[in-house]
Amino acid sequence: MARNSLVPQISSNILDYLRAGQMQKGQHLPLQMLADHFRVSRAPVMSALQRLEERGIVRAEPNRGYFLAIDAEKIDPEPGQEKEDATGDDVIYFKMAEDRLSGKLDERVSEAELMRMYDVPRSRLLKVLHRVADEGWIERLPGNGWAFRETLTSRKSYEDGYVFRAVIEQQAMLLPTFEPDPEGFKRIRQIQTDLGNGGYETWSRAEIFKANNEFHEMLVACSRNEFFLDSIKRINRLRRLIEYHITIDRSRLPRQTSEHLQILDLIEDGRRTEAAAFLYTHIMGARRIKSPKVV
Repeated sequence: MARNSLVPQISSNILDYLRAGQMQKGQHLPLQMLADHFRVSRAPVMSALQRLEERGIVRAEPNRGYFLAIDAEKIDPEPGQEKEDATGDDVIYFKMAEDRLSGKLDERVSEAELMRMYDVPRSRLLKVLHRVADEGWIERLPGNGWAFRETLTSRKSYEDGYVFRAVIEQQAMLLPTFEPDPEGFKRIRQIQTDLGNGGYETWSRAEIFKANNEFHEMLVACSRNEFFLDSIKRINRLRRLIEYHITIDRSRLPRQTSEHLQILDLIEDGRRTEAAAFLYTHIMGARRIKSPKVV
């Protein structure tokens, strides 16, 4: 049975996912895909979807699953839910990232210690910690303790991660099992277009990282090889913290999104070998630009 305490969090995460992807009425919401995305079992996701169905946000179809009942942009805040102070939460979030990378935070920390350090009540701290846990760079211990997970924290490990991604993503695209995902391409194309058409100026670092991660992971998922996809998801979790630490150069994002769209165009034109070569060059180019910023 799903834990009741987890359902509101998963419901909120699903809503954020729908809004970030600007998903449209009628789009399918596969149960297993959502469970994999949020790294939980199917049970709490099912309960969360049932809760959203009660609000008229999704609809269930027999033997088919759940579908979005309205456009994501039209979803109203949950009744009785106070407006989140996103700016304040982001301050705590990024300060925690900085403190972890600089060594101010040990591998294991307690909630009491973090409450004193950041001068926040437990409820607000837990909201930030659950966000960090969802992103994979901290995990909860029995009791009130938390442990930071392995991350890429040096320039060499960061550069090696890019080389790994370039090789794996290129080869994933060349596998005979690679099959484009029309719905996935459509959704990712829209996100990248929005990012390039002004989103790069206003989206948060977390939103930009997520949008670009989803592009690369979607391509690898098309290989239909779970080992390739798992390896890319792992390296993306490891590099997330250091990505948030370095200064983001927003001026290069329109070109980056343009290259992403060009890769999709090449695949859809049946020029997969060219797309794979361009993808490798694209990732290694990002490595050359970003690695000098890692100190």
